[in-house]
Amino acid sequence: MVDRRADPSALRFLIGHDLRAARERAGLKQIEAAKVLGCSQAKINYLESGRTQQQPGQVTDLLRAYGAEVEHVDRMASLSGRADQDTWWAPFGDVLPNWFRIFVGLEGLATRAFTYKSLVIPGQLQTADYAEGLLENNLRVPPMETGQVVRARLARQRLTESTAPLRFRAVIEEHVLDRTVGGPGVMRAQLAHLLELMRYENVELRVMSARTSVHDGLDGDFLLLDFDEARSIGYIEYPTGAIYVQDQDQVSTYALSSNRLRDAAMSLSESADAIGARIAALDANGGLR
Repeated sequence: MVDRRADPSALRFLIGHDLRAARERAGLKQIEAAKVLGCSQAKINYLESGRTQQQPGQVTDLLRAYGAEVEHVDRMASLSGRADQDTWWAPFGDVLPNWFRIFVGLEGLATRAFTYKSLVIPGQLQTADYAEGLLENNLRVPPMETGQVVRARLARQRLTESTAPLRFRAVIEEHVLDRTVGGPGVMRAQLAHLLELMRYENVELRVMSARTSVHDGLDGDFLLLDFDEARSIGYIEYPTGAIYVQDQDQVSTYALSSNRLRDAAMSLSESADAIGARIAALDANGGLR
């Protein structure tokens, strides 16, 4: 994981999720886990929910009691030892809703991500002008905060970093390309930005043809985050909050859906052609003005 993107709350969240999953696989209750540390059941609950920092010794003792592999125990203990670093997104904390901060931290720690978006271009792929266009007349973002929100969104982007860029895969619906957010000029620049990003080896963008009537994305937008040292999680956002999918069977189902969506969508070259066709259409209609 990239220390520059460290976030203590997100690390505690990941470690707590791992502790709970390992305990449940071992068939133990929280009261039994408490005996391992000689603490209260409430303490175990706090450790598993990430409301308190997990110490390396605590993580090691619990995972060993749960029968975890030595390599996994060492990885999680190492993670817990890094949970006291500064929060990278602190300069933007005033415009990040409380419920969204954990996601921003987790996104910064992830090494791989997949997202399916049905209505807009994913945040990792957005230009500043497109992001600003999405916030126009937004009920939840006051106009005076728009600039800071856009800066926060751009700061999250890790696709073109020289060291440890995010490996990003996305499937978007074809009609997203036709929604001229911010006006024709802004949208043309956004589409050109997509083509530029698609040249990077760590970026894969596929377009779902409007002719594909039924596919797994009809159940709704979702995002998957993968980590080198922790278990994958799913993320489903709604206007005023989010749901984290942590059960590994459910995460596996979403991972399968991500592969099925990629297979159902246009190829990479077809997707690039679809984007290029929109650019040509905007140019023909004076989209540069």
